[in-house]
Amino acid sequence: MLTPLQMHASFFDRDKNGLVYLKETYEGLRAIGLGVVRATSLALVINGGLSPSTSPNKIPSPLLPIYVENISRGKHGSDSGAYDSEGRFVPEKFEEIFKKYAKVNPNALTSEEVDEMLKGNEQPNDPIGHSGSMLEWRLLYDLAKDKYGFLHNDTARSVFDGSLFYRLERERAS
Repeated sequence: MLTPLQMHASFFDRDKNGLVYLKETYEGLRAIGLGVVRATSLALVINGGLSPSTSPNKIPSPLLPIYVENISRGKHGSDSGAYDSEGRFVPEKFEEIFKKYAKVNPNALTSEEVDEMLKGNEQPNDPIGHSGSMLEWRLLYDLAKDKYGFLHNDTARSVFDGSLFYRLERERAS
């Protein structure tokens, strides 16, 4: 049985072989609505960052595959804590985000509230972890905010098991 973090990563495993290659990350990002340039650059950043830490070998492959089975090794600092160290979803930590930062609407975050949350989670001397969190949450906000600029709790929650990705892909395909 896959953990929520593995389910999240599995969306990008387009051929379902347990490995996410650059091409698959790119295809997944395009499928959820990113343009060519943004999908290309993010695929390089994502695979470049996660491949070494998820690799079962001491010498990672130059093809930069992400090993879905080991995705929890790619967990970084300055994050929300909504995944534990094994990639399981922690509902209390997720709900804490909205209790602490959702001021305008208790069930949604504005762009400014996302920024406040990112700043609040930033750990000292962790520029890589903070950058990773910023990338993830800004991308989530850009893709999933409503027409009024709100990122709703249930929508944000759906990214943690990857179900948001499948929904976005279906919406963009129709």
